[in-house]
Amino acid sequence: MKALLCTHYGTPDDLEIADLPDPAPAPGEVVVRVHAAALNFFDTLIIAGKYQTKPPMPFSPSAEFAGVVEGLGEGVTSFKIGDRVMAYSRYGAARERVAIAATKVVKIPDELDFDRAAGLCVTYGTTLHALKDRARLKAGETLAVLGASGGVGLAAIEIGKIMGARVIACASSPEKLAFAREHGADEGIDYAAEDLKEALRRVTQGNGPDVIYDPVGGAYAQAALRAIAWEGRFLVVGFAAGEIPKMPLNLVLLKGCDVLGVSWGSWTERNPAGHRANAEQLLAWVAQGKLSSHVHAVYPLSEAAAALKAIAARQVMGKVILRP
Repeated sequence: MKALLCTHYGTPDDLEIADLPDPAPAPGEVVVRVHAAALNFFDTLIIAGKYQTKPPMPFSPSAEFAGVVEGLGEGVTSFKIGDRVMAYSRYGAARERVAIAATKVVKIPDELDFDRAAGLCVTYGTTLHALKDRARLKAGETLAVLGASGGVGLAAIEIGKIMGARVIACASSPEKLAFAREHGADEGIDYAAEDLKEALRRVTQGNGPDVIYDPVGGAYAQAALRAIAWEGRFLVVGFAAGEIPKMPLNLVLLKGCDVLGVSWGSWTERNPAGHRANAEQLLAWVAQGKLSSHVHAVYPLSEAAAALKAIAARQVMGKVILRP
């Protein structure tokens, strides 16, 4: 089988395509023929050795995929050959076939295409866990989303609206804000053109947002925290800006607010039943037409470097998919 491999830490241009033996399923595993593998911002970090997960070399990037079950390991009774499925694998999905524990695999409906299914696990899974399990977002509350046009940002807008929130999209250009509004955002703030703290206060009539969803970090994190509502919840999702912010704890005290870490990957390992329930909820919303799982672009495996560079340059609105 063909596989995209990271053989040493470096840039997207250092990745290689190699021929590897097809995997055989161990007891409790299935082998999935990968039709679509999704890329995320953290894939740009994991291949550079800058992510908290450091797989043994060589490894394939891509943490989520969709495809068809081709092999069943001993003891697997919940799937059959030919089942259409999606899964979260932490890494290793940018290849033609993946062997994975059956407990990590979820069946997908026939009406959901592989590209959109592959992009559901991480971005929408992270976001549903963040808003439902961590922030406990309530209908009628105000949700501010930083990096609103990216994969997790788009997911936060759509899920926030489903949960009944008023959603403020925060992004770095009018084009990205227009995209966010197309997907349900009620308000838009261009934080490249105006002060984020003051803008958040302005659009909330001085009250501040109840929940802030931050996958960006950097200087925007503190600016947003300064605007948060009394007893608000600040969700630490990631650091796409490249800088981990140092937050003054006096702000947390003065606002009576909570700063909540969103470690979705670890949560899926610790609470597999909760992860499966959330995944099934996301699939139900997709079937009802409530989630777009928008695909920005699709690349062949041979053009993975270009795909990762587009993500790193923040040129992507939605998801980027590889087709092995």
